[in-house]
Amino acid sequence: MQLMIPPGRLDRPVDHETDHVLGPSDAEITLVEYGSYACPHCRAANERIAQARDQLGDRVCYAFRHRPLTDNSLSLQAAELAELAQTPEAFWSAHIKLMTRSVQLTEDDLVAVAADLGVNANFALGDSDAVQRARARVEADVASSRASGVRFTPTFYINRRRYDGPWDESSLVDAMLGTLGHRVRTAALDFASWGPSAGILLVLATVAAILLTNSPAAPAFEALWRREFGVSLGDAAFQMSILHWVNDGLLTVFFLVVGLEVKREMTVGHLASRRSAALPIAAALGGMVVPALLYALVIPAGPWSRGWGIPMATDTAFAIALIALMGARIPVELRIFLTAAAIVDDIGAIVVVAVFYSGDVRPGYLAAAAAVVVALALLSRSRVYLLSPYILLGVALWAFIYAGGLHATLAGVVLALFVPTRPPANLAALMTQASTIIASEARHEGEVLRHGPSTPALHALEAIYDRVESPADRLLRHAGARSSYAVLPIFALGNAGVAINPGIIVGHGWLMTAIVASLAIGKPLGVFLAAGAAVRAGIAFKPAEYTWRQLAGAGALAGIGFTMSLFIAGQAFPSAPDFSAAKIAVFAASILSAVLGTALLWGASRQELIEEAPQRASTQVSCPPAFRRDPEQEVFR
Repeated sequence: MQLMIPPGRLDRPVDHETDHVLGPSDAEITLVEYGSYACPHCRAANERIAQARDQLGDRVCYAFRHRPLTDNSLSLQAAELAELAQTPEAFWSAHIKLMTRSVQLTEDDLVAVAADLGVNANFALGDSDAVQRARARVEADVASSRASGVRFTPTFYINRRRYDGPWDESSLVDAMLGTLGHRVRTAALDFASWGPSAGILLVLATVAAILLTNSPAAPAFEALWRREFGVSLGDAAFQMSILHWVNDGLLTVFFLVVGLEVKREMTVGHLASRRSAALPIAAALGGMVVPALLYALVIPAGPWSRGWGIPMATDTAFAIALIALMGARIPVELRIFLTAAAIVDDIGAIVVVAVFYSGDVRPGYLAAAAAVVVALALLSRSRVYLLSPYILLGVALWAFIYAGGLHATLAGVVLALFVPTRPPANLAALMTQASTIIASEARHEGEVLRHGPSTPALHALEAIYDRVESPADRLLRHAGARSSYAVLPIFALGNAGVAINPGIIVGHGWLMTAIVASLAIGKPLGVFLAAGAAVRAGIAFKPAEYTWRQLAGAGALAGIGFTMSLFIAGQAFPSAPDFSAAKIAVFAASILSAVLGTALLWGASRQELIEEAPQRASTQVSCPPAFRRDPEQEVFR
């Protein structure tokens, strides 16, 4: 059975018998490089490695593994030539000469090194045992690079962990020594790359809020959220409580990220085709309508009837965290389905909030908001790729929507609709321009009184980078992590606190029953029935990679309302006892939905997949050859 190598990890440890190694075998630090003699970046990094070894001495063991460039014929020849060395000393002598003899690798370099090694310059044409062993050694290194997830050269691994930082001597040494700053950064990246991390943070923030609300510090904790701050200019002032800034301000970032993810998936992502998008959209609509109807059936007309929007949304972070914890048992296609459905019904929920849970409408401010929307549309239509104009107009849109009486978080969704998601059409020209600038600056390396790239070159590369990455991707890269790891935990900390008092349940039985039933029963029922109806009507198709039982399990996980359910409950129930009862019901329903969904998905039998194999064979669509990507062609691209 083949074992999976964790992402960012070296496939096998350094072996002093088979690897090319400098330094003692018992060194506390191991540095492995996958490189190519034809790669200019490897040649530049070669001097940095020497400096790092000078500084660390016998504390570091350095190993070099071959990863020849696929688009340079000399690269493979050079690697095989170096492997013809009979001793470690001869190999490292050939290695240094191939790396440093000329500015870029040439045939003359190979001839010179071949003479030093005492082999024929045309060794590649031979079939001797030595040549075959050399080729096998290079192929073994290439296979190791694939197993380790190497995508470009050079790629470094420090103590079997991939190093993605700068290649200068100081950064390499800091990483190898494991300085505090590097350890903190590494731990943060590890946590962020772990699928359930966002959900774990939400749980911790929720538990902290509940503990603080039921502790002696409760009065101070509540007073903190009620404290007001804002801006003032002369007699004019704009102030809100910290809790309102979180719910109306910070949560706008969350909905901006949600909107960007939906737009990206439906323009350049997995849901770009109409039939691919139809299934999660239909499921999301069913998952909004059925719970709302069930709630309305249980709760008669009255003050509690405003809570029908509570069970409409899914907490994406929690649902995806549970799916991530189940690992390879859950098909990737099911994760995409649940993510898309959760995002769509989050959008639906914020529209419901804007329309049904807003205050008094002020037409003048809404007209100003409409004018801002027109300006955003003109920016997008004009293919403006700078982010700053969109952000400035987004802030103005937020202010006008808030002043107009609608819920201000709607601004995040509207802004996302107009931020471009597609990269520029002239990508090839931009990449050529960047390569030309880099090559030109490299020719000046080592000049007297010249320490690095010129400022005009750096500005040009920065401008090219701004054009290569779409504004939506750039905004998601900056705002996405902040939304998951800052905005949502802060929201939970401010809104999830509830006093554990049995008296809250008294008089709120029907309200809590309606919320629990709508989330734990109505939500999965709506998702499953709507998805089945869409497939039966031919509007959508279900990927063969997951079964209907697994789809039902995903529908059960959709009953984890939490973030948006708490948010809507706060808008629907101004009364503190009603809001507290709703919180407890949302917690109970979310826990019940998590247990049911996990049980359904965990118990999904592989036999169901076998039984659906004929359907899979008839519905699966293969990628046309013209659109397949060979990972080998992406090295040093």
